[in-house]
Amino acid sequence: MLTIANRSIPDGPLFAARPLGNRDHSMHNPSQNKQKRDTASRRGKAVMRKQSRLCLYTRLVTASLLLGTGAGVAAQDHHDHTTMAMDLAPPSAFSRTVRWSDASAWPSGRVPAAGEEVTIPRGTEMLLDVSPPELRSLTVQGKLTFLNERDLTLTTDWIYLPGGELEIGTESDPFEHQAIITLTDKVRGEDINTMGDRGIMMLRGTLSLHGNRQHTWSKLSSTAEAGSSSLTVLDASGWRVGDEIVLASTDFDPRQAEKRTIAAISGNTVTIDAPLRYMHFGEITYGVDQRGEVANLTRNIRIQASEDAATSHFGGHIMAMSGSRVFIDSVELSRMGQHLELARYPIHFHILGEGAGQYVRNASIHDTFNRCVTVHGTNNLQVENNVTYNTVGHCFFLEDGIETGNRFVRNLAIQTKCHPTLPCVPTNLAANGENNYTYANRMTVRQISFAGGATLLPSDNTVASFWITNPNNSYIDNVAAGSDQNGFWLSLPEHPNGAFLGTEVSLNTWPRRTPMGEFRGNVAHSNFDGFMFDRNINEDNTFGLAGNAFMPRENPADPDSAFVETVFEDLTAYKNRNGGLWGRGELQIFRNMKFADNAIGMTHSSGDFGSQEFTSRLEDSLFVGETDNIGNPTTPEELAYGRSLPKPSIPDFPIRAYEYYDYRDEVANTTFVNYQDNDRRKTGALSWLLFTSSGVTTASTIEGAQFVNAKPVYFPNIEPRFDNDNRGGVAYRTLSFLDLDGSVTGIANSHVLLHDGENNSVATDDTCEIHPTWNASVCTGDVGRLYLAQRNGRLGAQTAPDEASVALVRNGTEFPVTGNQSTVRAGTDIQVKTERPEVTLSISEMDQGSWVMFELPGFANAASGTQAASMDALRRANETSWFRGEDALWVKLVAAPPVMPVRPLVMQASIAVSR
Repeated sequence: MLTIANRSIPDGPLFAARPLGNRDHSMHNPSQNKQKRDTASRRGKAVMRKQSRLCLYTRLVTASLLLGTGAGVAAQDHHDHTTMAMDLAPPSAFSRTVRWSDASAWPSGRVPAAGEEVTIPRGTEMLLDVSPPELRSLTVQGKLTFLNERDLTLTTDWIYLPGGELEIGTESDPFEHQAIITLTDKVRGEDINTMGDRGIMMLRGTLSLHGNRQHTWSKLSSTAEAGSSSLTVLDASGWRVGDEIVLASTDFDPRQAEKRTIAAISGNTVTIDAPLRYMHFGEITYGVDQRGEVANLTRNIRIQASEDAATSHFGGHIMAMSGSRVFIDSVELSRMGQHLELARYPIHFHILGEGAGQYVRNASIHDTFNRCVTVHGTNNLQVENNVTYNTVGHCFFLEDGIETGNRFVRNLAIQTKCHPTLPCVPTNLAANGENNYTYANRMTVRQISFAGGATLLPSDNTVASFWITNPNNSYIDNVAAGSDQNGFWLSLPEHPNGAFLGTEVSLNTWPRRTPMGEFRGNVAHSNFDGFMFDRNINEDNTFGLAGNAFMPRENPADPDSAFVETVFEDLTAYKNRNGGLWGRGELQIFRNMKFADNAIGMTHSSGDFGSQEFTSRLEDSLFVGETDNIGNPTTPEELAYGRSLPKPSIPDFPIRAYEYYDYRDEVANTTFVNYQDNDRRKTGALSWLLFTSSGVTTASTIEGAQFVNAKPVYFPNIEPRFDNDNRGGVAYRTLSFLDLDGSVTGIANSHVLLHDGENNSVATDDTCEIHPTWNASVCTGDVGRLYLAQRNGRLGAQTAPDEASVALVRNGTEFPVTGNQSTVRAGTDIQVKTERPEVTLSISEMDQGSWVMFELPGFANAASGTQAASMDALRRANETSWFRGEDALWVKLVAAPPVMPVRPLVMQASIAVSR
């Protein structure tokens, strides 16, 4: 006998399998490894019984020969399956077709009894025409076909397909009755050829499951009120009495999703077995489709773990390994996935290489414990029209960043959780006022989030319904309807990691520089953040809140090849507790976006701070501050307000539509609706990232804006409860954007600057318009940036300044400077007050020839520039110059031609002065 990973295999003609490694999964850390061992120990290791005598001998071959299929991709999995036995023989032609109920079909002369280990040998197609008693296990080397004549059940600890096939219906002839496969766990801790247990496990096997229920989800056609026992959907065709349905939350709280059973149907009106607890919105409001999704969870083919999994969270799994083929259509999976177990997911394509022609369609995946559909090292799959509900961990999961060409179309994910029972410990940009910890212990919380052991991967504590690690895949018309954290998360490794880390194929693959596939028509609602296009993962699957960006190139392998534009189209984000969309990168175009009822509509960060013509461009879009969807108010503040709030712990949080940030964001032909102050909170359509200390620019623009019942601009006063930056708001104090056509301010080519009474700009004078409710001034002329410390090279790194403060004085008004930066306006005289022995003055982002004059009392020397003979000569100078007066040094900075594209940290004029 040969023992392979706790499994006894009968003697036969064998070759030794070459070790492939010692881990299955790509993204792990030591604490998770220990937790997996502890979990396995708690379940108790058991040695498997001897294989049934019905088993034919299995021939083995070196793993490298078989794993070499799939264009070289499969062979890269060096992290797992150390002792896997590989089956050499191809599937054989069927020499006989027999029925399970026929005793003569079995070598023993009797039908298998309860508790037996059953094998269907090569050359045999077994027609399942009866429901067997509960089996110990089932190995299919030939083919097992559920006969399409009656309802059938099959219960067993596991099903193993080494070159065999399990078929329940076909694409052309779906199964018309009810088929239920229940996976038990009577013998715990097994490891079937390194694929674990309690699963349907394939090695060069084929799984073909085709049910008859293809209408998976619809939308409400009208609002379903709380307390209602009926609802009307756009299309209930094919739905039946007794079906389980789930209504997605249409409010900020994803846990307002509700599961019910259909008691009656009349046309598209569905009567349910119990009244609804929550209102579920069902209208297109202010142009934004907020009709709540209704998913049908019932299929006539069901794969499930037995009921004990509901408390152990150790469910079943389907795992397809090298050479396998999977065709799943109209199947229900429940109590699947094994919590905190690597590679044990409801549906798992594991390093198949080429997956063209394979699919998961019309499936229902609900009440599971570890992901939904995992695509690992597999390309060109079709994942379409599936619904998920009440699942744990990243749901639709691209694992290592090597996966390309896969199409995720019209999938609906409802209620994605970080953990089966515990709350998330997220790493995100939540406002201080909604965190239950202080900034001082933020790193401690981050460590708990990443290494606390309650989630499978560090990023699962900031869980996403759609986890995307390679942009060369397509996401079309999907809905993330209620994740504890993120709806869609584009989180890209530098190179594919996990099973592929360090391999040649990984080192030649650059996800952060790979152009995006199609990304259009997707919807994110009832999440914390709707669309997250940032926070790229590290090799250990930790991530930072800022850092490397998505900046695709014509040739991803060539860092010097041209950048390419990325287009995101027709996205909708509503009722997200934080941001509708956060992006980071360069040359990203967003068209026909619709945002409504979010705390913040959209924010975009630069990837390379001015290296490209623009960072982001938002076109032809719509923002609505508050719609007719009032949600389900519960807190005293919400009840008094008459609607739910995105951040109930800070009910006065100022909602805003679009936040400028970094360089260079452009907004064009966009409409803003319902952003008006009230007694509960303040608001504004256009704002700036609160209260950023990072880079800003005067080059961000807007044109073609329309405002309907909307205050155009609001820059909130610096308030720690609203802040997630915690570094003093240095850059926030110098914010500015340019109104190209006057559609915001009524004045073309005007700059909108911060003017909140505390952080007013020295660029503002009595020629500017002051808007007190905006906390802003509107000024014409050339507005640029002033830096009061040396800048170092192309990236503009700032040298450490003297600690002495600096104030700018203009027309008798003093403007304190923080962070050694300020906005300035061309053609103005400014006095500089400071006790520093040396000061460097630099300007950027100004038109060629624009100038600013500075008076520095107590200074006498200039290290560069041209000395002028008099103040009159200095004023006439058309190059950077200086003049030494009796008690002050006067400096005139004249802007040289800007380097294109304009980078805020590339100085156009600079001079160092000393006392």
